[in-house]
Amino acid sequence: MAYRGGGRGGRGGGGDRDRGDQRPPYSGGGGGSHSFVWPPPPSTPRPVPVPYKVPMGYRAPMLLPHQAAYGVPAAVYRAPAPAGPPVSFSPAPRAVAVTIRAPPPSASAAPPAPRQLAQGAPTRASEPAPASSAPSAAALAKEVEKKLFVSETALAPPAAAAEAAVAAAQGAAASDAEDASGVDLAPVSKKGLAHPARPGIGTVGKSVRIRANHFLVDVADNNLFHYDVAINPESKSRATNREVLNELIKLHGKTLLGGKLPAYDGRKSLYTAGSLPFDSEEFVVTLVDPEKKEKERAEREYKITIRIAGRTDMYHLHQFLRGRQRDMPQETIQVLDVVLRESPSWNYVTVSRSFFSTTFGHRGDIGEGLECWRGYYQSLRPTQMGLSLNIDISATSFFKPVTVIKFVEEFLSIRDTSRPLSDRDRVKIKKALRGVRIETNHQQDQIRRYKITGVTPMPMSQLIFPVDEKGTRQTVLQYFWEKYNCRLKYGSWPCLQAGSDSRPVYLPMEVCKIVEGQRYSKKLNDRQVTNILRATCKRPQEREQSIRDMVLHNNYVEDKFAQEFGIKVCNDLVSVEARVLPPPLLKYHDSGREKTCAPSVGQWNMINKKMINGGTIDNWTCLNFSRMRPEEVQRFCMDLTHMCNATGMNVNPCPFVEVKSAAPNHIENALRDVHRRATQMVAQQGTGNQLQLLIVILPEVSGSYGKIKRVCETEIGIVSQCCLPKHASRPNKQYLENVALKINVKVGGRNTVLERAFVRNGIPFVSEVPTIIFGADVTHPPPGEDSASSIAAVVASMDWPEITKYRGLVSAQPHRQEIIEDLFTVSKDPQKGHNVNGGMIRELLIAFRRKTNRRPERIIFYRDGVSEGQFSHVLLHEMDAIRKACASLEEGYLPPVTFVVVQKRHHTRLFPEVHGRRDMTDKSGNILPGTVVDQRICHPTEFDFYLCSHAGIQGTSRPTHYHVLYDENHFTADGLQSLTNNLCYTYARCTRAVSVVPPAYYAHLAAFRARYYVEGESSDGGSTPGSSGQAVAREGPVEVRQLPKIKDNVKDVMFYC
Repeated sequence: MAYRGGGRGGRGGGGDRDRGDQRPPYSGGGGGSHSFVWPPPPSTPRPVPVPYKVPMGYRAPMLLPHQAAYGVPAAVYRAPAPAGPPVSFSPAPRAVAVTIRAPPPSASAAPPAPRQLAQGAPTRASEPAPASSAPSAAALAKEVEKKLFVSETALAPPAAAAEAAVAAAQGAAASDAEDASGVDLAPVSKKGLAHPARPGIGTVGKSVRIRANHFLVDVADNNLFHYDVAINPESKSRATNREVLNELIKLHGKTLLGGKLPAYDGRKSLYTAGSLPFDSEEFVVTLVDPEKKEKERAEREYKITIRIAGRTDMYHLHQFLRGRQRDMPQETIQVLDVVLRESPSWNYVTVSRSFFSTTFGHRGDIGEGLECWRGYYQSLRPTQMGLSLNIDISATSFFKPVTVIKFVEEFLSIRDTSRPLSDRDRVKIKKALRGVRIETNHQQDQIRRYKITGVTPMPMSQLIFPVDEKGTRQTVLQYFWEKYNCRLKYGSWPCLQAGSDSRPVYLPMEVCKIVEGQRYSKKLNDRQVTNILRATCKRPQEREQSIRDMVLHNNYVEDKFAQEFGIKVCNDLVSVEARVLPPPLLKYHDSGREKTCAPSVGQWNMINKKMINGGTIDNWTCLNFSRMRPEEVQRFCMDLTHMCNATGMNVNPCPFVEVKSAAPNHIENALRDVHRRATQMVAQQGTGNQLQLLIVILPEVSGSYGKIKRVCETEIGIVSQCCLPKHASRPNKQYLENVALKINVKVGGRNTVLERAFVRNGIPFVSEVPTIIFGADVTHPPPGEDSASSIAAVVASMDWPEITKYRGLVSAQPHRQEIIEDLFTVSKDPQKGHNVNGGMIRELLIAFRRKTNRRPERIIFYRDGVSEGQFSHVLLHEMDAIRKACASLEEGYLPPVTFVVVQKRHHTRLFPEVHGRRDMTDKSGNILPGTVVDQRICHPTEFDFYLCSHAGIQGTSRPTHYHVLYDENHFTADGLQSLTNNLCYTYARCTRAVSVVPPAYYAHLAAFRARYYVEGESSDGGSTPGSSGQAVAREGPVEVRQLPKIKDNVKDVMFYC
């Protein structure tokens, strides 16, 4: 792509590689694209990199803040000048199996020796020249040791550290002589890599006080006892288990249980404050079972065995909360959490960590047989201020307690119930109702309950089954008339099936009613989501009041379980010290009237501004699948190209090939026809590019977007911009402006950059050395789709120091697997037989080198979508992959990495101290964009913070939680908070600061785009099943369906925007 003029210093034309006049003066030379070989070319035999495992719990030794783990001055990072000899990297030595061990803690604070750098890089005069340009495998192993080592004394008190240093000094000589292939040492933390400690509290920004929906919890210093519970016969239902245990407490609580009031998790664990009078005991209770049909089995005997499993006290929890212990005493917190959940578990419907009830307010109809119930979320969390109870209001979807006939009518929007159901409708119903509990009403003397397992393939007027041992067969219609004197009306509809396939129970839909209080866990369609949001969306002041009311309603002071365990919950939201970070200055093109822009309250506009790098589009056309008239389409295209040119792009006003309209049922043929016509035109002209942009006006009926993107991006290699007909037929200026922003980045341009990017060391931790910023996310199929693959996406910045262009890669992986499999891969070359290194990290590092002619010397990795329980698992595997990807490119290449988890799915909400004050809130009444919190409600010892980077639009803003799991770049609190906030202003698709750091946001968009490639129609948000229509629970792993390959010309730009 060519570019129109540039920013400061006369940014000229030319593509990404022709950048001599665009690069800030401090960047150093770079040479042409021919001057590097990275990794070595195929002619150089390259063995697999030395295999190693990331030692769990090791972290790089602390050096100067910006030197990271290199031990060399910043000048060493600069690439050699263009005039120098071509850069080449030494081939790796023969692969040797090496086990990386932890070195002993060093007595001295001397930094490690600098890494072997590329040929031509300067070294310090005081250092001897290296003996060989190709270090041995053992030398590389030692380098990795240094890189990943964290001394066991890092978490110990000073006295222990001093003793360890003496011991290390005494044993240093012996350990140095050991071979690198020795025995692995035990990791520092049994949970994996040690997370970095908080580097201090941030100071940048204007101080403000806000409130958070956290409530301080005080716990008496009790001894807590844990007992294993075994109930025979076993039940999978927590409700049944609770009933059994409740019966036991009624019978023996005052006597055999010693007057203790235990808390029970509904499964296998029972907790008491103080011990029970026994270590192991068996009990027998009899319980009436309402769901059993046979009267003689209505009473059931249960044998309960209670056995001591362990005990804990509050000492380790207090030590952890005071920052004197790094490992979180998870079991102690879990005990207290179970205690506080005991009362609501009896009174409300429990869904994960939330409780729902019709007593919490009006149940709203959200369509298709579903309704919305209100409730609250509750979670006990360790924080800097002590234990905190996080409480938030919530809502979710439930089945309406109506007859199944009524549900089917609403779910399928059926008006004529006399017509039989189609196979497609039958599959939809089967999928929606599988596992749902119903009760029958055709027997006057009793109500029976069943769980639906399926829907019969034929209507009940034709469904014949044996009714007695003689083999007499009847239809369901006949059976119900003769047995129950019940005349069924819906003979053309299928039956519900309960029981097993070998012993099915057929139930006509009209005699069944859905039992109240069952959550609908499958994916909601767009209309249902809109309805649920409309019912629950509350402004900050209203939401805060709802939370206060909920806490008062829960009345923790009177909770008998809280009293038993000595737990007191404060009724007031906690007040927190926060800071509002200043917005960054944004740079636009010098030819515009406004060359820089200072955002106001998280937003700005393009008036009097031009994109800093406007893309050039010579060849474009439009394809219309809507009912818009040709003249309307022509006018829309003219308005859009005019807006693109007005905002700084260079777009040919005339389409390359004729603008055409096509029917929505011929989408693929129409797209291929456009591609064929454009290719013929290029061939006739003999010069020029292929079609650079296809504008697509979508059909009025949804369902085509996924197919269009799949064909364009994976089959014919065209960048496309889809527009809805309701917007294209009446485009306003704001809409055209936003579409122009998206088009510009899709053709390789830039919209804006941080103004500080053009100042020497202007962006801390980014400008000093070539830095690559990654974003990664995994998107999982919706509930109920139990065979579809999960999709991982990784994006990485391709420009430095601007950090605005991100290349995206996607990959399919096993169902619901959170760890990204394809970060680094090793496969066998089928022809040559040797190992070939690959993977997304490696490909993106090579792409960065090609674009900037520099290798990344710092990696910042924003990882989205990881829950707290997966932190250590994801970190261990993904850090290992990043390390291996780097080491596979060059000997000793181990750039320092900072690994940050980005979390949006949490329930912390922040409220202004005074609602309605102009200087404390935005237009929506939310806290100001840039508000950051790293005190009181954050982790007791680790490096995390909440950042609300965006201005609210409606409802209450949700801050994003950033948690640093690994940090070799030694970020300060201000450094990472400011960088993250500033990046939120560089999002390409709008002139607003966004709520999630853009690399993570882009990874999310790329992953969702890739799901369209494999799901097509069903990704439009409907509640229809997948293309197969059959979500059968499968045994064993399902084969991963690989994604179609994205064309290279599409992959080179931000196609997912």
